[in-house]
Amino acid sequence: MKRVLLSFLVVSLWLGMLSGCAPTSSQATPAPVTLKIVALPILDTLPILVAQNQGLFEKNGVKVEFIPAASAPERDQLIASGQADGMINELLSAMFFNKESVRVQVVRYARSASSGSALFTLLAYPGAGIATPADLKGKAIGISEGTIIAYLTERMLSAEGVNPSEVKFISTPKIDGRLALLQSGELDAAVLPEPLASVAAKGGSVVVLADTRHPEFSFSTLSFRKEVLEANPEAVKGFLRGIEAATDLINKEPAKWKQILVEQKILPPALVDTFQVPQFVKAGVPTEAQYNDALAWAKEKGYLDKDIPYADCVNGNFLPGK
Repeated sequence: MKRVLLSFLVVSLWLGMLSGCAPTSSQATPAPVTLKIVALPILDTLPILVAQNQGLFEKNGVKVEFIPAASAPERDQLIASGQADGMINELLSAMFFNKESVRVQVVRYARSASSGSALFTLLAYPGAGIATPADLKGKAIGISEGTIIAYLTERMLSAEGVNPSEVKFISTPKIDGRLALLQSGELDAAVLPEPLASVAAKGGSVVVLADTRHPEFSFSTLSFRKEVLEANPEAVKGFLRGIEAATDLINKEPAKWKQILVEQKILPPALVDTFQVPQFVKAGVPTEAQYNDALAWAKEKGYLDKDIPYADCVNGNFLPGK
């Protein structure tokens, strides 16, 4: 009887140990974090769209919800209110968020201009008599005030020998609205991102100046709210691994992904045959030199009244391999 009781106790203890080692519902693998990303209807979103299409975010343990915005102010409001976690923006946007405290940080380039691929192009209405940058003196140029477009336009004009004070800047934040005003002649010129710049050119607008001539000033970024970076660092890293994998796919076969741009109403069907998807920038963050130039411009324009440290706005610690 004692032997039977002893055997029963040993078996019970063994089963108890096994049950203690087995995962319970509270120990189960947590559900993937969902990151909400807001962006304008621009080409820069393509890696996010490809990563979603190919399941690359899920493969890296994160879910992504894409939120479109019609303008930079709308995008920034969604971030400020906490309705979005991350965004495609630019250094100036991050600086303005961080005026009083660190609220967002840039974690990667989104897209970068090169000598063979433009992010932004300055185009003129056919009847405005504008063919060169010098012809812009006294003309009205549609931009988005306080954004990379304003910064880039002034830097490009200065580099081309045109004083920005000699032109009239008209703030038209909504990209499609800016295109419409250019095509109707209500604006003498406008600065547009791709592929809308190609739409305007195909419709007869005159290409006056593109950032392919001055790529050091032109790039977009991926940024996240600081509290999201602190609460879900592994999710952000997974997101950036997905972006990197999507970038590799796009750069390998650019034409393969045009249909996604059409489906998302970023690329008009009429441009499918002629538009060339550019190479996308690999993992990296803006340099201190790029940051300092944008900061100097923001202070010069009165948007900022003090220096904001580079490390407050740019954080490369979430990139693959870090």
